[in-house]
Amino acid sequence: MSLNKKSVDDINVKGLRVLCRCDFNVPLKDGAITDTNRLTAALPTIKKLIADGGRVILCSHLGKPKGEPKPELSLAPVAEKLTELLGQEVKFAADPEVVGPNAKAAVAAMKDGDVILLENTRYRIEETKNGEAFSKELASLCDVVVIDAFGTAHRAHCSNVGVSALAKESVVGYLMQKEINFLGNAVENPVRPFVAILGGAKVADKLNVISNLLEKCDTLIIGGGMAYTFLKAKGYEIGTSLVDNEKLDYCKEMMEKAEKLGKKLLLPVDTTITKDFPNPIDAKVDIQVVDSDKIPADMMGLDIGTKTAAMYADAVKSAKTVVWNGPMGVFENPILASGTIAVAKSLAETDATTIIGGGDSAAAVNQLGFGDKMTHISTGGGASLEFLEGKELPGVACTNDK
Repeated sequence: MSLNKKSVDDINVKGLRVLCRCDFNVPLKDGAITDTNRLTAALPTIKKLIADGGRVILCSHLGKPKGEPKPELSLAPVAEKLTELLGQEVKFAADPEVVGPNAKAAVAAMKDGDVILLENTRYRIEETKNGEAFSKELASLCDVVVIDAFGTAHRAHCSNVGVSALAKESVVGYLMQKEINFLGNAVENPVRPFVAILGGAKVADKLNVISNLLEKCDTLIIGGGMAYTFLKAKGYEIGTSLVDNEKLDYCKEMMEKAEKLGKKLLLPVDTTITKDFPNPIDAKVDIQVVDSDKIPADMMGLDIGTKTAAMYADAVKSAKTVVWNGPMGVFENPILASGTIAVAKSLAETDATTIIGGGDSAAAVNQLGFGDKMTHISTGGGASLEFLEGKELPGVACTNDK
């Protein structure tokens, strides 16, 4: 799926109005941005468009205003921060209807290399429904579209799919290109051995991912809350651990599928157990580590055990490509983070191409201080999961092929 898409390097934007869909969905506290990673990630594409003499109109959503203007979800602080990061003014078009008098006047007054930012696209109820009226309004502002928001690539919204259909040309930005190359190549064309690590809570979220990755990878490692449904499917007592009883047959099928395809499917051989789920999540808990088939009926597993952590780390050592999606346990609690830390550490120490599929795994890797040791950390949790399922993403499909 190294999709052969036109990128910002394939078009000449001089003097053109370029609508660039970014992912500025940043965390805010009291109106201040607490993490600027997403803004920094967008800079190479924005700088390229400025340098080429484009008239750059940035747009993004922020949070879930659900179709009405909510001042606390305004993109005004983003315009301020981008002005600082770019070293040139990013003019903010403060229109509650997004494409309003401010935006129209600002676009009309633009010179080559100017940058403006539109208000939160989700102030409009049509945005998430890909409604035609709003797509047309966005299209009326621009000549070409650049899609650089991977976080919303699995959704067909006005600001990616709708406006692309109406613009003369729609291409991908550098961030999007990087996501397609890393995730796409890892799954479709991996350097082997290819090891996939899946964690997180629910089997249901990862049904198609498990099935698709079993066909592509050499070893599939299962950890996190979803491991207990697999252990129960093997006939083990799992106590009060998280389980998806409706998916037991599916887990059996997957274990059979792995065997049939000659793939290794690794499950925890031991597990870290406690009496109750920590409340609050970082509260002190008493833990013990037991073999996976020895979980007492009144205890719950909340992390992989020490033998499992060593086994998983060992499986990574010989890999050439590793994709990881989902933590190994309740990593938000320092006492229950050791499985996730062990896996992160093994990825940090390998020479393999290491790809972290957004969401909680990205948060875990960054929080635990291993972020700079990974080849690629995806910016989209849901989008990277659908990519790993082998699905076509509407926010990628809407751009022009080379």
